[in-house]
Amino acid sequence: MVSQISTHAVYLEPILVRHQHRDLLQILIDVQEHYGYIHPDAIDYLSSQLKLPRSTIEGVADFYSFLYLQPCGVYRVLFSDNITDRMSGSTALMESMCSQLWVEAGKISEDGLISIDTTSCTGMCDQGPAMLVNNLAINRLTPTRLTAICDLIRARVPVSEWPAGFFSIENNIRRRDILLGSHFQAGSALTALLQRGENETLQEIKVSRLRGRGGAGYSTGAKWELSRQAAGNARFVVCNADEGEPGTFKDRVLLNNFADMVFEGMTLCARIIGAARGFLYLRGEYRYLLEHLQAVLKRRRQQGLLGNGILGNRDFNFDIDIHLGAGAYICGEESALIESLEGKRGTPRNRPPYPVTHGYLNLPTAVNNVETFAAASLIALQGGEWYAGIGTEASSGTKILSVSGDCECPGLYEYPYGVTVAQVLADCGARDTQAVQISGPSGVCIAPDEFARHIAFEDIPTAGAFMVFDQSRDMFEVARNFVHFFAHESCGFCTPCRVGTSLLSNMMDKLGEGHGSPYDFAEIEKLNVLLQSTSHCGLGQSACNPVLETIAKFRPAYDKRLVHKDFVPAFDLDRALSQARQMTGRNDTGAHLARSDD
Repeated sequence: MVSQISTHAVYLEPILVRHQHRDLLQILIDVQEHYGYIHPDAIDYLSSQLKLPRSTIEGVADFYSFLYLQPCGVYRVLFSDNITDRMSGSTALMESMCSQLWVEAGKISEDGLISIDTTSCTGMCDQGPAMLVNNLAINRLTPTRLTAICDLIRARVPVSEWPAGFFSIENNIRRRDILLGSHFQAGSALTALLQRGENETLQEIKVSRLRGRGGAGYSTGAKWELSRQAAGNARFVVCNADEGEPGTFKDRVLLNNFADMVFEGMTLCARIIGAARGFLYLRGEYRYLLEHLQAVLKRRRQQGLLGNGILGNRDFNFDIDIHLGAGAYICGEESALIESLEGKRGTPRNRPPYPVTHGYLNLPTAVNNVETFAAASLIALQGGEWYAGIGTEASSGTKILSVSGDCECPGLYEYPYGVTVAQVLADCGARDTQAVQISGPSGVCIAPDEFARHIAFEDIPTAGAFMVFDQSRDMFEVARNFVHFFAHESCGFCTPCRVGTSLLSNMMDKLGEGHGSPYDFAEIEKLNVLLQSTSHCGLGQSACNPVLETIAKFRPAYDKRLVHKDFVPAFDLDRALSQARQMTGRNDTGAHLARSDD
C-alpha cells in the first residue's frame, strides 16, 4: 500500500503544487488527464494531502459530467444532444458510430477502447452536428468523417495525431457592429482609464447604461460600485464564460478573436473596484481555447498589461487565472460558478447576500459576462455618452445574437438593441419560419405573429441564443428536447427541481409515446406552479417554459398526441412484451393483449 501511494505521489504531488494544494476541481481535472478517470488510489492520496474526507472528493467529482469515478473509454465520445444538432442528424450519426465500433450508447466497449454518450450542448450550434472526443470539439460531422474517425479509433491513433482539419472551428461572424467590428489595440482602454481616473471611468460606465449581457441585465456600473464599496480587504473579478445555454456560442468567438478586449475589461473592473486577482471561468466544452487564452495572458504580462505594476503604475497590480469547468450547465448561474471556483459542487447559493459583497471566498466579487467586459473596454475608450447613444432608451449599446437552426447563414450577428426578430430572420436567410426560440430553453418561443417584436430588455431580453425552426419541425419534439435538457442539468440540490424536471420529462415522453390525455396537460400546469414557486434557482423555475409556450402557440403539435380522452398509464404492458414476441417469432393477434380504446 505504501509503495502504491508513493507511486501515485510521483504524479499527484506536482499537480497539487501547481494548484497550491487548493481548488479541488482543477486538481481533479488534471488527475483525470493523467489516469483517464479519477483513480481510487488518487482519491486516497488527495484525501490525505488536502485533509478532505474521501466522500467530499467523490461528491465533487460525481457532480461534474466530464469527470469519471469509474474507468471509461480510452476515447471518450460525447455527441451534442442540442436540438439543432439533432436537426442536423446527430442521432443517426451516433447510432452509426455505435454500430461501426460495436458499442452500446451510454456504455464502454468490452475492450475498454471507447465509450459513447451524449452531452447537452457543445456550443457549436452554427456548425453542427458536433461531438467531443476526449473533451476536444469536432464539428460538421458527416458519415464520411465519422467513418474516418472510427478507423482512427480502431487503429488506436492518439487524438493529438488526428487530422487538424477535424478540429477546425469557424467563427462565422455574419454581421459586425461596434464590438465585432472593433480594431481594438491591447492596452488602449487601460491607458484611457489611467488618464481619466478610476472614479471618472466608473462614472462613464454608469452613464453608458451598460447592462449585463448574460441575460439578467443588471446595471454593470451599479454592480462595480457595490463591489467597490463593500467591506473587506480583498476583492475579485470573475468573467463568466460558462455559456451552457443551448443555442448560445458568442462567448466562444469573443474569446477566440477578441480575448484582449475581454481581459482588458476585467482589468478595468479590477482597477475600479480594487481587486488584485481575477478568474476566467471557461466551460469545459471550450477546452480547446485554453492554450490560446493562456498565450494571450502571457503576452499581456510581457507587455505590462497584467501582473505587478501595470503600465508602470506600482499600485496597479492584477492578474488573471483560467478555471476550467467540467460539464455542468448550472455553473452558468453566478453563485454556482463561485462555488465551483472554490473547488466545490456547483450548487447555487441562497441570496442575499449577493456576490458583490459575499462572493469568492466570501469576499466582494464582481461577476460579469464575456460580452459585458468587452463592451466595458469600448466604453473606456469612447465614453459613456457615445455608448448610450446606441440602441434604445432602456437598452443601450449592441447585442450579439447566436443564430442557428433553419437558416442559410447561421453564426454571429451583432445589432444595436431594438432590432426586430423579423430583421434578424431576413438577414440570416430564414425561410418559411414557424418559430424562433430566443434565449435558449429558458427563454421565450416566438410565433410568426410576434416577429415584429424587438430584441431589447423592455421587450425580449436574451443572453444571445436565437434558434430558428421552419414549418417542417415538430414543436412538440423541440419542447421535449428542452425538457430533457433541464432534467439532465438539474443540480439535484432541491427536491422540487430534482423530482419535478424528471416528472416533466416523463410526461413529455408519455405524450410522445401515444399515452397522452387532457389529464396530462392539467398535471403539467400543476407542476409548473410548483416548480416556479418552490425551486431553489432559475433552472427549476423556468423548466416548464418550453412546454407552456409551445402548448399556447403550437397546440396542434400536442393535440395530435392526445389519442385518449381519459387518463391512461404511461406503462404499456403489451409493448413491454414485444421482445418476448420477437424471441418466439409470434406477432399474431393471440400474442397481443386485448385492448379497448376510447
